[in-house]
Amino acid sequence: MPRPDKISALPPLAMGGPGGLACGCDMTLQEQYDAAMFDFSRGEFAAAIVKLKQALAEDAAYFDAQLALGMAHYRLGDFASAIAEGHKAEKLRPKEQLVHTNLSLFYMKSGDKVTAEHHGLQARIAGWRAEIAAAQGPPAAKAEGDPELQMARPKPPPVKVIRMPDKFPEQPWKKKKVDG
Repeated sequence: MPRPDKISALPPLAMGGPGGLACGCDMTLQEQYDAAMFDFSRGEFAAAIVKLKQALAEDAAYFDAQLALGMAHYRLGDFASAIAEGHKAEKLRPKEQLVHTNLSLFYMKSGDKVTAEHHGLQARIAGWRAEIAAAQGPPAAKAEGDPELQMARPKPPPVKVIRMPDKFPEQPWKKKKVDG
């Protein structure tokens, strides 16, 4: 059976296995990730793991795929692999709240309560950092980002130019009285 060029929904029998999205060879990383997330959403965690590993083979620094891979292993009940993949995500973003939340969950299910509590605390600290950063306002670089992603702003009102007079009128109340 020829492989499709683009991502497409196929009926279950057309793939020769469980239904879902077919992975073509020329899919972008985002399309591979989306196909894996589609499988994940349908409860097909083993298929999602295969697709996420393919995406990570192309780009080992793909954080979202790494994070999802750990969760897919967790959903299959493979807590040791989930923890290992979670730590790989932690290396990519050590102060990410979701990384530590997932690791806390993985360790708790595997029976290591002390390490689970450690990562739970790390998740709370990361959340506090995010709150502080949000309260201080967005950095200038992020505010100046992609113009397509910026919120629509109302048009500023026109500026009315006021010309100052060349000569000011007499102000008798400011004159000093002279005794004389």
